[in-house]
Amino acid sequence: MKNNDQNTNAFLIHISAFAGYLFPLGSIIAPLILWQTLKERSGFLDEHGKEAVNFNISFGLYIFILSASFFPFFFRSFFNILDNVDHVDFGIDIGSGLFGFFDIVSIASFVVLAKIALIVIASLKANKGETYKYPFTINFIK
Repeated sequence: MKNNDQNTNAFLIHISAFAGYLFPLGSIIAPLILWQTLKERSGFLDEHGKEAVNFNISFGLYIFILSASFFPFFFRSFFNILDNVDHVDFGIDIGSGLFGFFDIVSIASFVVLAKIALIVIASLKANKGETYKYPFTINFIK
């Protein structure tokens, strides 16, 4: 396979993770399908495919954990607000409960933005023919 074709295919493997914004689990399924169909063509594509799939599975897990931790903060904040409704002055204490809720939302937003930036960086590196190792990646596929 020509070097330019390898670079383009590696670019497509990484950038296909944006399919997750179109359909559920697309950020894992699209790179996985591309990697499985292209891995026999070269070691370069096999390496990029494994890296992209491992990264997307890892960040999917991180987002799931953050989402699961979101619900206790939300319900605690919601019930704290309801407890304060029976007061005459309708003073709502949004102290610790709502602050924890906004912390989780801001952390999740940072993780999503970091994921987008890392996918773009890896895609550009792959298009230049360079290898790229995503940070914070659990190696599920070796």
